[in-house]
Amino acid sequence: MEALLANPSLLRLNLRLLRPPLLFSPSSSSPSSSSPSSSSSSIATARPAAPRRRVRSAFQDQFPEPDEAFGEVSRIVGSRSAPTQPDEPSPATEFLIEWKDGHAPSWVPAAAVAADVVAEYETPWWTAAKKADDAALSALLADPATARDPDATDPEGRTALHFAAGLGSEPCVRALAAAGADLDRRDRAGGGLRPLHMAAGYARPAAVKALLELGADPAAGDAAGRSALELAREVLAKTPRASPAGFAKRVALEAAIVELEKAVFEFAEVAELLEARGRGDRREYLVQWKDGGEREWVKAGWVAEDLIADFEAGLEYGEAEAVIGSRPAAAAGGGGGGGGGVEYLVKWVDIEEATWEPAENVDPLLVEEFKAKEGTTATAGNLN
Repeated sequence: MEALLANPSLLRLNLRLLRPPLLFSPSSSSPSSSSPSSSSSSIATARPAAPRRRVRSAFQDQFPEPDEAFGEVSRIVGSRSAPTQPDEPSPATEFLIEWKDGHAPSWVPAAAVAADVVAEYETPWWTAAKKADDAALSALLADPATARDPDATDPEGRTALHFAAGLGSEPCVRALAAAGADLDRRDRAGGGLRPLHMAAGYARPAAVKALLELGADPAAGDAAGRSALELAREVLAKTPRASPAGFAKRVALEAAIVELEKAVFEFAEVAELLEARGRGDRREYLVQWKDGGEREWVKAGWVAEDLIADFEAGLEYGEAEAVIGSRPAAAAGGGGGGGGGVEYLVKWVDIEEATWEPAENVDPLLVEEFKAKEGTTATAGNLN
């Protein structure tokens, strides 16, 4: 994943948000401009001064005029993404400020709010997210006094769910999903990765399974159009086999891939490979399904290797109906060569004439049915 993510470390987190969470109840400690966890009661920022304007509701938009004075902040009690101008790269953040003098809360641009006030508001949420602390996240989500927006994003466009998925915390994933987090939100700096990409690329099979169970889209792509399954396979191909750490990561990646394959594919039995196109990673085969489903082009990586080998070798397939006879392989004209083994006479669904086939080309279930029938016939003959 290091080569795939703009910021490969899940633990390096800028605590300034482009769209912060909603509420945080500050501590009662004395104010300090040097500590993000200290109370912000004495931090000043712009707000309307007396005479106050008429307020229709406690949360009416109010912006400071140039001649208005500074007031004391009690705390941040909300946030939102303000409307943007066409030339602005991302939504601007505004905080809903609760004033110490009891004046109605007002929306203030993030740039006008002291850094330690913002940090005090954001730190508990992102500390819990980057540590995958499910107890802390659940407490913040459940407590009305510290209600949070589960889809708050950091400067790279990642949500807490991106971090929980990348760190493999199934409890955090489920808690955030229960709070309404967007399971398929793309980040910005990482190449449009979604939480499922994070879990798959970082080899977190439990998180992959949880996200899929909760409704994450396994086919959703990143900015390059890769699904989480395709990303996991890319990472697996680049993971060394020799070292113990590499081996453990490969095992986890393979487990994640199994979960993704179960979600992406409805496994069906192949009747025949009809055509091929493309080369290398773009190789695809036109598949005819045994259940009569519509023919479709399937990537080579999703087709059984033995079917591909037979197709490339020019072998043809037919649908066997039953095994109706057997003989030692040596009995075949110039074939078995006295090496032992058995050949079976196969009756085909789509071919009128039965043919002798080596045991490895015959469905074992049909062989077992033939042997059971032969055994029943032999027993009946002995009784007579």
